[in-house]
Amino acid sequence: MNTEYDDIIHLPHHVSKSHLQMSMAARAAQFAPFSALTGYGEEIRKSAQRVEELFDGETTDGADAEWFSQETDFE
Repeated sequence: MNTEYDDIIHLPHHVSKSHLQMSMAARAAQFAPFSALTGYGEEIRKSAQRVEELFDGETTDGADAEWFSQETDFE
């Protein structure tokens, strides 16, 4: 297989002499979700409350009524 990267594809991975390798936990934290939409979680909770009031706390899909009152982390 001839590609433009044949000359480097099998080279060893670079290891820095001046910086420690980042831990897997720190690397994963960089890709963790973040609150891009400030207040989104609160709006979802308000919407769930309105739905609960509309149906007097009864659910139509078999979901537990406690679900609406649970604290969720949308932010």
